[in-house]
Amino acid sequence: MAKTSQRPRNTGLEALIEQAGWSRTQLANHVNRLGEQTGMTLKYDQSAVSHWLGGTMPNEKVRPVIVEAFARKLNRPVTFAEAGLAPPSAKSGSESGHTRDDLLELGKADMDPSRRGVLTAGLYSAALAVPLFPDLAPSEEKERLAKPTSRISPGEVDTVRRMTDKIADILDELGGGHARPMAAAFLVNTVTGYLKAAATDRVHNDMLSAASDLTYLTGWMAMYERAHGLGQRYYVKALKLAGEAEDHVTYCRTLRGMSLQASNLGFGKKSLELADSAAEAAPKAGPRLVAFLRGQQAHAASMVGDRHTAFTRLREAETALAKADSRRESIGGYDRSAYQFHVAHVLYEMRDLPGSITAMKESLKAQPRQERQGRVHSHAVLAQRQFEYGHLEEACSTWGAFLDDYMMLSTARGDEHFATMRKRIAPYRKARAVRELDERARQVAVLKG
Repeated sequence: MAKTSQRPRNTGLEALIEQAGWSRTQLANHVNRLGEQTGMTLKYDQSAVSHWLGGTMPNEKVRPVIVEAFARKLNRPVTFAEAGLAPPSAKSGSESGHTRDDLLELGKADMDPSRRGVLTAGLYSAALAVPLFPDLAPSEEKERLAKPTSRISPGEVDTVRRMTDKIADILDELGGGHARPMAAAFLVNTVTGYLKAAATDRVHNDMLSAASDLTYLTGWMAMYERAHGLGQRYYVKALKLAGEAEDHVTYCRTLRGMSLQASNLGFGKKSLELADSAAEAAPKAGPRLVAFLRGQQAHAASMVGDRHTAFTRLREAETALAKADSRRESIGGYDRSAYQFHVAHVLYEMRDLPGSITAMKESLKAQPRQERQGRVHSHAVLAQRQFEYGHLEEACSTWGAFLDDYMMLSTARGDEHFATMRKRIAPYRKARAVRELDERARQVAVLKG
C-alpha cells in the first residue's frame, strides 16, 4: 500500500502565534478584521488556523494579511519565510529595485480603472522599515545616463513644480477624487521621462526634488482617499527620490506625512517614531517647516499619553510659527489654522473636549477660504466633537457647514464623514435640528449618486 504523504507542520507560524500571545481564534479574528481593509470578506476561525499549522498553505491573497497581522502585534517586520508561508507569486507591478521604473508602474496602475480597485485596497504596513536618508545614495546615475533620448533644463523643473502647485489647488477646491488621477497621469506621461533624460547634475537633482514633491502629494491624496496601502507606496517612492537628490527637506516632509498617516490609522507609537525621525532629518529647517514638524510631534506624543512632550512641542511649534515669514507654501506649508488643528488634536487626546472644540473653531476661523477640502474635514471633526460633548444643535449647524462644501467635492474621506454624520444623528430625529439636517442629507445623497 502506498504511503500517504504528510505535510510538514508549520513551526514558523506556531512560533509567531506563541510570540504574539494569541490563541488560534484570536489570530483568525485579527486576519478577518485586517482583511476588511483590503476589501476582502474573510470568515476564518480556529479550525482554519489549525489547518495552516498542519501545513496547509493559506490562499495567496491572505498570506500578506497574516504576515501584517503579526507585524502589527509584534511591532516589527515579519517575513513570509519566518511565518512559514510561500511569498505571493511575482506579478506585474512588483518592485524592480529602480525608483523610476517602480514609480512608472505604480502611476500606470493608479491611472487604470481596471487595476485601481485592487491597487487602492493594498494593505498598509505598520511595521514597514523606512529607508534612512544616509542609505538613499544616488545609485541610479548610470541608468539615467545609459541612453537618454532627450535633454532637460531648469524649464522642465519649473514645469513640474508649477504643475504640482496647480494639482494641490485642485485638491483643495475639488477634492482628491479629481486631483489624484491628474497627478498619476502627469507622473507617468511626463515626469518619469524627465527623470531619465540627460541633464547637468544640478538640473537632475532639482528634477529629483520636484518629482519627490509631486510623488509625496500623490501619496497624500491617496491617504486622504483612504487608500492607505497605496499612499504608503507613493510615500516610500518620494523618500527614495528625495534621498537621491540629497534633499533633506523633502525627505523629512514626507516622513512627517507618513507620521500623519500612522496617526490617522491609530498607530500612535509608529506616528511618534516617524515624526521624531522627520524632525531629526531636518536639522537646518526654516521656522515654518520646524513648526510643521513640531505640530505633528505634539499630536503623536499625545497619542501615546506623553503630556509633557506634547505641550512642549506645541510651544515650540507656536514659537517657530511666529518667526516664519508671510510666504505660505502649497505643500508642507504650516499656518495658524494648522497649528490650532494640532492643538485641538492634543487636547482631545488629553480628554479636554471643550478645549479641543474651542481650538477647532479657531482653526476654522484662520483657514484660507479656498481650501474647501480642508474645511470639509475640519467641520466634520468639529461637529463630531460637539456631538460627543452633547451640543446637538450646534453639531447640526456645523454639519450643515460641512455639507456646503462636501457637495462640491469628490472625496472619499468626505464620504466617510458623511456616513458618520448620518449614523450619529439617526437616533435623534425627534429633534427639529436633526430632522432638518437629515432631510438635507437625503438630498445630498441623491445628488452625489
